Amino acid sequence: MANPKITFIGAGSAVFMKNIVGDILQRPALSGATIRLMDINPTRLEESEVIARKLIATLGVSATVETYLDQKKALDGTNFVVVCFQIGGYEPSTVIDFDVPKKYNLRQTIADTLGVGGIMRGLRTVPHLWSICEDMLAVAPDAIMLQYVNPMAINTWAIAEKYPTIKQVGLCHSVQGTAMELANDLGIPYDEIRYRSAGINHMAFYLKFEHRQADGSYRDLYPDLVRAYREGRAPKPTWNPRCPNKVRYEMLTRLGYFVTESSEHFAEYTPISSRRGART
Repeated sequence: MANPKITFIGAGSAVFMKNIVGDILQRPALSGATIRLMDINPTRLEESEVIARKLIATLGVSATVETYLDQKKALDGTNFVVVCFQIGGYEPSTVIDFDVPKKYNLRQTIADTLGVGGIMRGLRTVPHLWSICEDMLAVAPDAIMLQYVNPMAINTWAIAEKYPTIKQVGLCHSVQGTAMELANDLGIPYDEIRYRSAGINHMAFYLKFEHRQADGSYRDLYPDLVRAYREGRAPKPTWNPRCPNKVRYEMLTRLGYFVTESSEHFAEYTPISSRRGART
């Protein structure tokens, strides 16, 4: 596809937009893309436009940037739709998702996938996703939606149920991020790791996690991960020293597979991990 049009709905999420646009523009087939940025907040939209233009200049590619406050106009004739918004924002909505359950002694650690927080976030988010689908059917029926919004599984199910003709895929960055963490725990270069994962958002597992050997073969790393954990050599403090992955390593010793999402996320799916005094 020559010079595709890629629309970001919720482009005011500047950090997320920067990372995804940066990845897009480093692909030769996408380096001439038209990046359409749409947000309801004109100030944040302007900031994201500046960032996107700086990326284009730094990479020296021929991509162009367009900005929109109108969702339907941003979608008109587009090829790809990246959804990256949060209805209600962290304040007040996410704070409320934590505070209300807390009044009834229900502990949540992330609250964006299941349980009280996940359900409420889904109820806020799905109606707007449906509005995007309506606009896509009207002005870009062949476009592909890249679904990055949480609760991702609920969102994709809701779209598939009401708008089955919309082409969509749910995505999460945790698979490659966790692979980097595990490579760090084992002291192995990430580019020597090979893995295969399967599951749904925040509940996917590595079916294979292997290290490339000098002769080109691959060695199973699961025994090394279990041994390092039992000997106290893993997990190493990484980006978040307060969350040392204990839940995921404990579950590895019981299930035989490592989950791709953080221990903070996974603790919500294993309630024993969320008891008072438990460390994730």
